[in-house]
Amino acid sequence: MFFPMVLLKLADWVLYQLLANSCYRALRKMRRKYYAFRGSQQQTQQSPPDLFPTINKCGLDCRGSQTLVSDFHGVLLRSHSFFPYFMLVAFEGGGILRALVLLFSCSFLWLLDYEMKLKAMVFITFCGLKTKDMDNVSRAVLPKFYLENLNLEAYEVLASAGTRVVFTSLPRVMVEGFLKEYLDVGDVFGTELEIIGKRFTGFVSTPGLLVKHRALKEHFGDKKPDIGLGTPSFHDQLLISLCKEGYIVNVKEAHESKSGVVIMPREKYPKPLIFHDGRLAFLPTPAATLAMFLWLPLGIILAILRISVGFLPFKVGTPLGISTGVDLTVKGCTSWKSDDPQNDKKGILYVCNHRTLVDPVFLSISLAKPVTAVTYSLSKMSEFISTIRTVRLTRDREQDGSTMKRLLSQGDLVVCPEGTTCREPYLLRFSSLFAELSDEIVPVAVNTKVTMFYGTTASGLKWLDPFFFFMNPRPGYVVHFLGKVPKEMTCGGGRSSCEVANYIQKLLADALGFECTNLTRRDKYLMLAGNEGIVGDNKKKKPYF
Repeated sequence: MFFPMVLLKLADWVLYQLLANSCYRALRKMRRKYYAFRGSQQQTQQSPPDLFPTINKCGLDCRGSQTLVSDFHGVLLRSHSFFPYFMLVAFEGGGILRALVLLFSCSFLWLLDYEMKLKAMVFITFCGLKTKDMDNVSRAVLPKFYLENLNLEAYEVLASAGTRVVFTSLPRVMVEGFLKEYLDVGDVFGTELEIIGKRFTGFVSTPGLLVKHRALKEHFGDKKPDIGLGTPSFHDQLLISLCKEGYIVNVKEAHESKSGVVIMPREKYPKPLIFHDGRLAFLPTPAATLAMFLWLPLGIILAILRISVGFLPFKVGTPLGISTGVDLTVKGCTSWKSDDPQNDKKGILYVCNHRTLVDPVFLSISLAKPVTAVTYSLSKMSEFISTIRTVRLTRDREQDGSTMKRLLSQGDLVVCPEGTTCREPYLLRFSSLFAELSDEIVPVAVNTKVTMFYGTTASGLKWLDPFFFFMNPRPGYVVHFLGKVPKEMTCGGGRSSCEVANYIQKLLADALGFECTNLTRRDKYLMLAGNEGIVGDNKKKKPYF
């Protein structure tokens, strides 16, 4: 039922809209450019001045009771291009093939006018896409890129208003979650998409793309909003002409001006960005996306090679791995022995923050000796390609404590008390169990550098995490050994396990320049994946020794 209806609508749209109009519009565009070129040779034409003042002339005082309306792209966002955000939905929600089709569409999108171009991108991105996949992308992927592209001036005006309303021609499902969750926008009006069952058809609902000034009239009626923000475009000036005050946001002029600071610094984010998901670590503009796909075949080969050299002896594998483009920086002393005179073979407990699945591997490489790592919910593939011994825990405190004590008696042990990875400069709450196991504790601060792909995921295929990390052109790791924890700061020195855990968390945060939080693994997975991040049969499995 779903696909026949979509095919019929697609045929109608292609025959009676796209093909019928695209050639004519392309010719009109070429003719306009030709006459504009001739006119520029004959005389210098000046564009008419804007009808409204720029946003830097908008005062922020006494706005708490006023209503503000705004566009999204080009106003609240510094970017005018829709393509990167459609690509994020296509790649993260629909997969690599859908992303390739969207990239190839750039070859003909320039022939279309604004409305047809937007409809074409909507169809390619959303046709057949599951609604739950779009929900995941809007909740876990898009907010990071929206926050990084927020216009500081526009946001300060928006934040000063009491009632906030946003109108956009983009699909509402792409922006509503971010605007309400992060910017505290009351009402969001955007283009509505058709849905059959649990999938999008790729077509916009009747009456079509949202016309912003018409939607404003329908929503407010005869009442005029107090403030309107828009771009210098004709349609946005229509929107803000319906407001008592109107201001123009011209990002290009702000960039050219020495005093025009429009980039939103992290410390001014309306809400801290701690968790986000998705594989792409860059804003996928057409050029950047093309570069990624050209790199992908070589990246896959490099990832396999980089993982394979990890099975070689340290003296051979480490130089080979570095020669393939992996950056490894080791700081601090790497030679540690137990201070216990009764058992000098007792292992050292290395406690590190958790950035990717391969943290213990790089710690082992830095020490140039094998270590054992304990983990939860490790996939079979990750166990197979691991170059160090891994032991699964059961989430039973007594059993896990007994397991780790046994492993410590056999050699060095690595634990990540956060229980899950965090990409941003924050540390999650540390589990205190490790502090009860040993007084021979060495905190290790680890950090990573990626430019193309993230090596972690909450809702995707976790067994691909190491491959995506090593597919980066120059993946980087910094491993900083902070020295053994003083005896008086351990449980053996009279401290409680919670005090020890909090002390080491603060120690690592200070070394990395991160911020401590009370958030947990459960908080992360509830936000990003809608579950608690626990494999259903994990408790039934016995730990491996």
